[in-house]
Amino acid sequence: MPRCAHRPPRQSEQELRRMEQRGFGDLEAVIMDWVWDHQEPITVRDVFEDLSQQRPIAYTTVLSTMDNLYRKRWLKRQRNGKAYVYRAAMSREERSARLMKAAFDSGGDTNTVLAFFVEQMSTEQSAQLKAALRKGRRS
Repeated sequence: MPRCAHRPPRQSEQELRRMEQRGFGDLEAVIMDWVWDHQEPITVRDVFEDLSQQRPIAYTTVLSTMDNLYRKRWLKRQRNGKAYVYRAAMSREERSARLMKAAFDSGGDTNTVLAFFVEQMSTEQSAQLKAALRKGRRS
């Protein structure tokens, strides 16, 4: 049975974890930052027009990179006429939280990883973490 063109292939939990740990390529990171900064749905043309002002880049490069981000499930898309409109599949903050969880899950002894993590925090970040932990316990 042929796969639908608008639906990405299913990925296992293990594949999704590997993707989260790998992060983005350079252009993928630029495009994801652009998408997160422009919270409304966007088209390839929107991204291309902005990026082409900053560097020489082909429309097809932006198109294929955004298609790759969709297939990796970082972007969602919906057909709008002849074009797709894209939006982030998760917020920048959700991605950061998943990266932190992946680091805790794969970094050896969790207590040691957490101790090193807290040592690197500023006083303000430490206070924010304490407040989040207190709030989380009440929920």
